[in-house]
Order: sequence, then C-alpha cells, then structure tokens
Amino acid sequence: MSDRSRTAPSGSGVTPQPARAWPAGAVEAAFRLLARLRRAPALHPVGLTCSAELEVVDDGRGPWGVPWLDAPGRYAATVRLSRAAGLPRRWPDGLGLAVRVARADGPDRALDLLLTSSGRGRITRRLPLPRTDALAGPYSSMISYRIGGRRGLLAAFPRRTRPGPVHGDPADLAGALAAGPLVLDLCAETAAAAGAAEAAGAAEAAGTAGRLRRTADGRTWRVFAVLMVGAPLPVPQRESLDFDIYEHSVPGFAPGRALAATRRAAYRGSRAGRKGGRGLRAPSQGVPGRPHRP
Repeated sequence: MSDRSRTAPSGSGVTPQPARAWPAGAVEAAFRLLARLRRAPALHPVGLTCSAELEVVDDGRGPWGVPWLDAPGRYAATVRLSRAAGLPRRWPDGLGLAVRVARADGPDRALDLLLTSSGRGRITRRLPLPRTDALAGPYSSMISYRIGGRRGLLAAFPRRTRPGPVHGDPADLAGALAAGPLVLDLCAETAAAAGAAEAAGAAEAAGTAGRLRRTADGRTWRVFAVLMVGAPLPVPQRESLDFDIYEHSVPGFAPGRALAATRRAAYRGSRAGRKGGRGLRAPSQGVPGRPHRP
C-alpha cells in the first residue's frame, strides 16, 4: 500500500480513498494512543479551567488591519492552565495557556489561542521551556501568525501581581486565583532588533510605551489585549475544551502554515483517543451573550 492511496480489490466497487501523509498519520496514531491510555488529552493532560475576560486594547500605534483587533472591547473567555507532560509536581514542566475567546468574530465564531511557557531569545521563544512558576516568564505561540499584512509570534507576558511565585500545578493555581485574578498582556511580535530602538522611542514619544514590550534580544512586542484569568470552573482537571487554533481563528488573525498538518493530526488523534471521543463545550459561565464595548 502506498503512502498516497489505499487501493481496493479489482471489481469491488469501492472507490480508493486517499491515505494520510506518512508524518501526519503517524502523529495522529501516536496521539490517539497516548490520549486513550491517559483518558485525557495526550498533552496537557491535567489542567485548571477558569472563567476569564479578554480586553482588546487600543495602543495608539495605528490600526492592525484586523477587524477583531481594530475594535477595542471586552470579551468573555475561557482559559485552561495546564502542565504539558503531566510530570510530578516537584519537577518543572512546560506550562500551557489555552484561551477561547467567545464571539470574537460574531455570535458563532470563537477564537482559540494556544501558548506554552518559553524563553525570550531568538531561538528559545520558539521552544517550550519547563518551569514551575506560572508567572516567571512569557508564554509563546511557538509558530508565527498572520496578523493583517504581517507575520510574527504571539506571546503572553504575565504581570507579577503578587510577591511570591505561583506554582503551575492546578491546585496551587486555584489557591492563587482565590486571592485575585492572574493578569497577562497578550502581544504580537512587531519589530526586529534593527528597528527596536526606533519603535520603542516612537512609543515613548506617543505615550504608549506601556503597550510596547521589548525583550533582551531587541525584539519588540505590541500589546493587543489584556487577559484576566478569574475563578475556576466546575470542569474536571482531566477534561478539556476542544481547543483548535485552525478551526477557531478569525479573519486576518490566523496561524501560519508551518507544521499545520502535523498539529491538526495531533489534535485529531488526541480528541479521538480521549474517553468517549468527545471534548467539552465551553461552560456557560465563560461565554455570555456578546462582547461589551466600552
């Protein structure tokens, strides 16, 4: 049997069906098996699902060319905070931040974002970085997004709203959230090192420097939204919404094609392997009727 098609016996009346390309098919099978064994998502098997609010902000630096970002407003959201490999609590793990923005592009169009703890450098911001403290550093989309006419990574930078570390274990996160929300700035990569100083200077002159972040390698990050993670929802830790950045995107704001086939296969396999083969719908607490315009 070839990698491109499955053949049927001559005269069987069965139309040959295309087979999945080898890498994607192998990934899908592996994720299906792992999810079945875990009776949970293949990766990020245990997490804390929370209500949240996402506020799209106007940073004063001009339009994005994306309808969703060019109309500031507040949106109900659902967030899942998780540990990627499900390692014992005392070990560092990749920390996950999954966000579903309700009605980002109308009543039936949600937006999903999937980010993982990462470094800040040119290479490390595209790689998962295990850690224990959920507020110790940025979270990255790992892959570039098409944002209007530009391409760049997405990142979430936690605000240090409390003095001590916040462990990424679900039980510790629930305790931290009892004392108040976690706040993160959602950003898009906008400038290379060569233009970083000019961009930062322009932002300072315009009084919008607070909406522009700069990392050690000279990259600048433009803040497009503020995410406030609130109270935990009554969702079992081994359950997850069917987050999918390809199925749930909005015009002008979508992931690029890099690794798309592989990631789609991983999502399919994980969903198929989970107990019952079904994910959860977004809890009603996290998706009220419509965005609120200020």
